[in-house]
Amino acid sequence: MNFFKKIFSSEKKETLDKGLEKTKTSFFSKLTKAVAGKSKVDDEVLDNLEEILVSSDVGVNTTLKIIERIEARVSRDKYLGTEELNGILREEIAGLLSETNSGEASEFDIPANKKPYVIMVVGVNGVGKTTTIGKLAYQFKKAGYKVVLGAADTFRAAAIDQLQIWADRVGVPIVRQQMGSDPASVAFDTLQSAVAQDADVVIIDTAGRLHNKVGLMNELTKVKRVMQKVQEDAPHDVLLVLDGSTGQNAFEQAKQFTAATEVTCLAVTKLDGTAKGGVVIGISDQFQIPVKYIGVGEGIEDLQVFNKFEFVDSFFK
Repeated sequence: MNFFKKIFSSEKKETLDKGLEKTKTSFFSKLTKAVAGKSKVDDEVLDNLEEILVSSDVGVNTTLKIIERIEARVSRDKYLGTEELNGILREEIAGLLSETNSGEASEFDIPANKKPYVIMVVGVNGVGKTTTIGKLAYQFKKAGYKVVLGAADTFRAAAIDQLQIWADRVGVPIVRQQMGSDPASVAFDTLQSAVAQDADVVIIDTAGRLHNKVGLMNELTKVKRVMQKVQEDAPHDVLLVLDGSTGQNAFEQAKQFTAATEVTCLAVTKLDGTAKGGVVIGISDQFQIPVKYIGVGEGIEDLQVFNKFEFVDSFFK
């Protein structure tokens, strides 16, 4: 397969390799034990592999798909040596990620015919939502776009203040109101301000409460509806931020948020501090929602556009 004949920026790739180090080390140490003393891929190796994928937070459904694909190759090729397993896994996981029609971008860019391009960001508190917004603003500004932030998470003063710190750090304007203000009103003002400033990108932060799904659904629907008074097709993306280090809990959050609002893309953060990086593969496959960005470090440059070729290459390097 020619999945991997891609040219990666060496600096970006280095950060990605480093960010996935814990996941990779954990996965391959388990894989080495699973095939120890075996020369061919048999039922026992496949059972062990299934266990490894599940324990790496790839998720049960996605794991079963990967195992089925490998079983098909074993029955087709009759004899597959364990030394070939690494390459086969790499190809099958890349193939699976290819089915979600995502992960082929490598730059921070936006469609030319959407201006301003509106991204509404959702996710529970603590997943790195505000940090992701700040880093996104930095990357878009660096790419030459004019960015405006909207602090519509008005339920926590800390959320508004945090976003202000990021806006100051990156050097982009922010629209904010007092704590307790109507989030839809903030979103409306942000979009009006962005249009007046001829901005290219608008990033709206929203509240991260999940305990009342109906309340969250109504609030996000209202925010969308009010924005559409300014720009009829806004928001262009509803970005769900998930903490990759929480593994299966990230699956649960994805399930809850996709039930509460129409999520169009995902950002998976904190992959550098965990061995649970397999969650990117499982979530991408299970929800059929493209993973657009991944966080692989604490630095401002360490939010990357998710590219499946780079990801799988780093995972199996």
